Amino acid sequence: MASGAVQPAEPVLPARRGLAPEEAARRLAASGRNELRRAGPTARWRLALRQLHGPMVWLLVGAAILSAALGEVTEAAAIAAILILNAVIGYAQESRAERAVLALRELTAPRARVVRSGTTIEIPAAEVVPGDLLVLDAGDRVAADGRLLESHSLAVDEAPLTGESLPVDKAVGDRPAGTPLAERTDSVFLGTSVAGGSGLAQVMATGMATELGRIAHLLGSAVEPATPLQVRLERIARSLLYACLGVVTIVIVLGVARGESWLDLVLTAVSLAVAAVPEGLAAIVTIALAVGVQRMAARHVLVRRLPAVETLGCTTVICTDKTGTLTTGRMAVREIWGADHDALLAAAAACCDAELADDGLTGTGDPTEIAILAAAAERGIHRAAIERDRPRVEVHPFDSDRKRMSIGRADGVLYVKGAVEALLARSATGGGGATEANAAMARRGLRVLAVATGRGSKEEDLQLVGLIGLADPPRTEAIDAIAKARAAGIRTVMITGDHPVTAEAIGRELGLVRAGEDPAGVIHARATAEDKIRIVRDLVDRGEIVAMTGDGVNDAPALRDAHIGIAMGKTGTEVTREAAAMVLADDNYASIVAAVEEGRGIYANIQKTLVYLLAGNTAEICIVLGAALLGWPLPLLPLHLLWINLVTDGLPALALVMDPAPQDALSRPPRPPDEPMLGRPEWRRILAVAAVETAVVLATFGVVLGAQGLPEARAMAFSTLVFSEVFRVFAARSPVHLYWEVGAFSNLKLVAVVAASVVLQSALVALPVTREIFALDTFSPVHIALAIGLGMVPVSAWELSKLAARWRRRAGPAKLARAMHS
Repeated sequence: MASGAVQPAEPVLPARRGLAPEEAARRLAASGRNELRRAGPTARWRLALRQLHGPMVWLLVGAAILSAALGEVTEAAAIAAILILNAVIGYAQESRAERAVLALRELTAPRARVVRSGTTIEIPAAEVVPGDLLVLDAGDRVAADGRLLESHSLAVDEAPLTGESLPVDKAVGDRPAGTPLAERTDSVFLGTSVAGGSGLAQVMATGMATELGRIAHLLGSAVEPATPLQVRLERIARSLLYACLGVVTIVIVLGVARGESWLDLVLTAVSLAVAAVPEGLAAIVTIALAVGVQRMAARHVLVRRLPAVETLGCTTVICTDKTGTLTTGRMAVREIWGADHDALLAAAAACCDAELADDGLTGTGDPTEIAILAAAAERGIHRAAIERDRPRVEVHPFDSDRKRMSIGRADGVLYVKGAVEALLARSATGGGGATEANAAMARRGLRVLAVATGRGSKEEDLQLVGLIGLADPPRTEAIDAIAKARAAGIRTVMITGDHPVTAEAIGRELGLVRAGEDPAGVIHARATAEDKIRIVRDLVDRGEIVAMTGDGVNDAPALRDAHIGIAMGKTGTEVTREAAAMVLADDNYASIVAAVEEGRGIYANIQKTLVYLLAGNTAEICIVLGAALLGWPLPLLPLHLLWINLVTDGLPALALVMDPAPQDALSRPPRPPDEPMLGRPEWRRILAVAAVETAVVLATFGVVLGAQGLPEARAMAFSTLVFSEVFRVFAARSPVHLYWEVGAFSNLKLVAVVAASVVLQSALVALPVTREIFALDTFSPVHIALAIGLGMVPVSAWELSKLAARWRRRAGPAKLARAMHS
């Protein structure tokens, strides 16, 4: 129940006259309009300010300020554009919750028919009050929660609210307190629709006091957790910020001790700050995720929120609905019990009101009857022929009290179908073994219908023809996808509103539960909106990375609470699509597993790009710091470092994140949720590469400084570092495989970008205008060739280290075997 919601308890009126207009007006003033609302919406300016926080944002703001202070307006504008882009994305994510609540309102009826002072009138649904008498007919949208006073074969589609795959038969009664929502057959609920029959209900709750209003309250209060990618990037940015402050402090203290001028110290500190900040990191990560969006779209997954691309790649649990996702979403005949199956299906088809479509699978009418007609059509039995050859002469519609329906036809036969117990009690023959067959089918989660025939119009002395077991069958591809997910270390949890027996039977058929395994924790049946939130939160609290699928209104709050919410594109409501980060275009679980593969590839690309970028930034810091410790002048000016970070270094990084996903992406276990994006192996690579680059550049600077002077030394150090970082991107594609082994031309963008970067740098040091802007000395083709040769040293060292590591891995078992032999 929503906090503060009004829940009037009006007595049932003894007469069916309804409320007087005056009493209705009084109650409207007391209980409020029958509308969904969200208390205390967040101001738009507050949503905008929320986006401007965090270490990464602070680093980018600092870089923009420093660039502007140095007169580099272009660089400052580029960094500001990155900040604005990230803020816009964050703002859109947070405001989506309010749009989801607005979408809930679309489920409410615009108009309603009520009885007022003994007369049926039509009023705006917002004016329905507790105690009103709702008139319900087929096709109506229920305008409020109410308890039934009359029911005439009333069936209500409650799938958006409960997840129940079939319309629910309603009957007048008094269900005990605490009855699960899906089993409250004596009540109707706001947002559901009448599938058949008619009825009269007294309104017990309106607006936010309804079941739909309770879900709106849960949706509005749901807290979307930070994605693993966001958490890891925040940690990295914070570490960079602390490292930068520490190094700047050391340099300033040493400079003051040596008596250096404050101007030189400020210039050095600015250079270090610029070197530490990976200005293009946020943009590169955004582009990497955007590439993932395009790849996932090709695999029927539409992404509404960029970080979800990576999050799906590190998912450890997928919570999924059953109907339409793991199953086909259509009822089908799964088993037949009887002596003559053709005669059984012919009799069942003769007792149907539904119409089968031309595709032979879908149609109009009751889903159970459509399934029967589809199975009959496969055997050449068509209802059109039955109606033509044996037209109906009398019809006894299905009634929830009788639990059966019958149709008398011109051949003098009465065709009857309904609940097994209802027909067995009226069958004189054919019932031997039916009770046992019914029990066996029920244990397998099938919905069982009995079919009988008789003579005359009385439903007595029938002959039982047989039993038909129906269910929503599993998708074939979902079975394979669940097996792939299990092999990839991902657990699949089914959460459904269906009956526990049906849910467990489907779960075992899908492979969710294997022989001897306990279904508890893997299959959750009769789940309400609160149950789904509880299950998701329990998994998140245990450290799992949770993806949650759903299509109904009752799924939306849980989708918001999960790390990544996935809505159904075909059957999902607008509410779930607004609350979700992704949408399955084909409503197929197999598409989720395919997207997991792409997500893991995107994570690997972001990780190796981070290693590539941070190795360069670390080298730049060490070069400036090393020169300061040696008492040398600055080898690199702030403008040089901005050029490297934003242009020469950033372009290869953009191409690197577009690498294809590794072929073994689904053969690896999920990354532990608490595992940092950059662990010890990654930091070892960063420091090793940075050490080699630092040694090469400082050695080059020192030699040229002593031989030719500061302008020449800066030009050579600058070009050597640029070429070193550009060529190193080839080795960055894999931590273990050589460049040629991962496919030299599998990423043509990377090859083109490296070539373009070499040309850009060569032109920068060759043209007089750019040399003057960057304070460089004359640079001949010989100098360019020498800088290119020196720039090849770090990438060559990295590739050789891979070969050495491979040799050690191969030599280890051999050494062990020799030791055991000796």
